Amino acid sequence: MAQQGVLLDQDQFCCSVCLDLLKEPVVIPCGHSYCRICIEGYWDQDVLKGVYSCPQCRHTFTPRPNLRKNNMLAEVVEKLRKTGLQAAPPPALCYAGPGDVACDFCTGTRKQKALMSCLVCLASYCETHLQSHYESPAFKKHKLVKATAQLQEKICSHHDKLLEIYCRTDQQCICLLCVMDEHKGHDTVSAAAERTEKQRQLGMSQQKVQQRFQEREKELKELQQAVESFKRSAQSAVEDSDQIFTELIRSIERRSSEVKELIRAQEKAQVSQAEGLLEQLKQEIAELRKRSTELEQLSDTEDHIHFLQSYQSLSSISVSSDLPSIVVRPLQYFGDVSKTVSELREKLEDFLKGEWTKISTTVNIVDVVLPPEPKTREQLLQYTSDPQQHGHPYSRHTQLYPLKLHNPLSHDLLHTSHILESPSYKLLQHDHKRCT
Repeated sequence: MAQQGVLLDQDQFCCSVCLDLLKEPVVIPCGHSYCRICIEGYWDQDVLKGVYSCPQCRHTFTPRPNLRKNNMLAEVVEKLRKTGLQAAPPPALCYAGPGDVACDFCTGTRKQKALMSCLVCLASYCETHLQSHYESPAFKKHKLVKATAQLQEKICSHHDKLLEIYCRTDQQCICLLCVMDEHKGHDTVSAAAERTEKQRQLGMSQQKVQQRFQEREKELKELQQAVESFKRSAQSAVEDSDQIFTELIRSIERRSSEVKELIRAQEKAQVSQAEGLLEQLKQEIAELRKRSTELEQLSDTEDHIHFLQSYQSLSSISVSSDLPSIVVRPLQYFGDVSKTVSELREKLEDFLKGEWTKISTTVNIVDVVLPPEPKTREQLLQYTSDPQQHGHPYSRHTQLYPLKLHNPLSHDLLHTSHILESPSYKLLQHDHKRCT
């Protein structure tokens, strides 16, 4: 008790603003004392209002009071400092803060934090006021519990008595008078006995929850690993598909260039041959036109001697030519080549359309986890209709698919490129030879 008196004296010399021993204590008109720097800082916030108040009693002053040092109080505080005594304990340990239960017997605006609550007194006590329950024989049989603000919840609303019996019939806490009244004949036990039973059940529930927690934590890790692997596999499939499509496009572009070269080469050869024939035909036509003119002039002459002499030289010149007869093809030329390329395109599109269905199906069946277990007949029928997609129909737990994601394009699209090596493409070369 002597120690508590010292603590009380210390509290009298603490500043209610900084909660530490007073430094250069000053007294304001209402009689309360503060550190000079603390009260000045507090009042500086009210300069615009022009009204100043005491932080403890809220008494107001106008104008701002002049502060004077309390010399006697300063000497007492200085002596306390020299004796080695410390300031009051931190407010979190002594005074009730937000969420704390305040002592019902402390007076003033700052109540200390309650440590225990009495179920008989229906009040909460701080360390100082709790001593009577420990020392006085009158309070020896009172039941103390950890400080709580819900004391009224532990009192029977009908009889204002302590709830200390549990009715298993109605599943609620009751008082002793309730046992003799509306709960008469019910299955009742003490609250402590029911707590023991419920504690045992709670322990079993905790074990199940802990087991379930560990299972779910394991599944979480497995699923996280599966998702990461799944992402890597999907990225790899995207990169492979992109590379294959790029190679396929390059292959088609290469074949397109080869077809152009074939057509241009055939065009050059045939045009060169035709131009040579054109030149020969022009020369022969010029000679024939000249011979026709000479023969026409000879036919028109009236000089018999000149006609006979010239006829021998003109008639001896042959009009035959080594140039064979020229037969021009119907105007189709490279139409068959275009038709063959068009057929190749149609075959390629049909092939890609069929392979796309297979590719999309292959991609869509790649999962990370199995679907949930069916709970209705319709769900079960749907669940078992496609075992390849849903896995085993009677799986009881979440299962992870083995991540065997592959790129279906790796096989199907590479095979597509072989079309360019098929006989359809070779028809182009055949048409080239036939046109020649």
